[in-house]
Amino acid sequence: MVSAIGLGCMSFAGFFGATDEAESLACLDAAHDRGVDFLDTSNIYGMGRSETVIGTWLATRHHPVTLATKAGIVAGPPRRFDNSDAHLRAELEASLKRLRRDHVELFYIHRREQARPIEEVVGSLSRLIEEGKIGGYGLSEVSPATLRRACVVHPARAVQNEYSLWSRQPDLGLIRACAELGVAFIAFSPLARGMLSDSPPDPARMAEQDFRRTIPRFQEPNHSANRGAIAGFAGFARSRGWTTAAAALAWVLDRGPHLIPIPGTRSAAHLADWAGAGQIRLTDADRAEIDRLLPPGFAHGDRYSDAHIVGVERYC
Repeated sequence: MVSAIGLGCMSFAGFFGATDEAESLACLDAAHDRGVDFLDTSNIYGMGRSETVIGTWLATRHHPVTLATKAGIVAGPPRRFDNSDAHLRAELEASLKRLRRDHVELFYIHRREQARPIEEVVGSLSRLIEEGKIGGYGLSEVSPATLRRACVVHPARAVQNEYSLWSRQPDLGLIRACAELGVAFIAFSPLARGMLSDSPPDPARMAEQDFRRTIPRFQEPNHSANRGAIAGFAGFARSRGWTTAAAALAWVLDRGPHLIPIPGTRSAAHLADWAGAGQIRLTDADRAEIDRLLPPGFAHGDRYSDAHIVGVERYC
């Protein structure tokens, strides 16, 4: 059991602008104070930087948390995927050292290596479970078919895919498959990389290293069209006394009891924007109005660039 909302820690690595350890530690403190006890990171976030920050926080605060990290992407160049037993073991050991842990509760395959049978990969992961290195395994950006094949070998604990009001592909089978198999669905980027907030990002003011600059949805004319559509949803949230972010997370939570959104931020102040989402209960009228304002497929532009979408299983 974990908090209804977790914290995605990709921002600690500087993907969305400059940050430092003190700011990241303050963000983790604020998350803990608000009851968040599920942290999600990866070996590739800043090439270990995010994990190192979390390790420092754990060593200095000693708070009990549930940790998830990932491996399987090799930065390169060229960027590639490696799900071999040797690679996963080596990367897990390095992650544990940075996290200052002897195990993690959840270990994901960050991207599937298509040439390697998923049954072989799950065999490697099940041995890590038996050895006490990980509590369970997860898969990221996979199809329902891959999940079903994996669970025949050993039950998965979680699947993590992008999911929000503007990224709805998991509605076409994956969320349902998770429910049928007893697998948690972890929704990353549930706030549409900041767009579903009261202060949506302006691409013209983004730092040069900001990952969103490469995403078609943040490029014109897509960005202006998306911002216009989301403005109606923001107005609806205000009319109900909610922040835009809290309303967006409440929508994710409302999709099923096995969904756990993990919004990411590097700022303690931003946590306040969505901290009350777990207390919101949507009515049928709320659901209908949200569906009218932001119907499936409303977003202009793809959610990844052509380069970054490589490795994502597109099953529809």
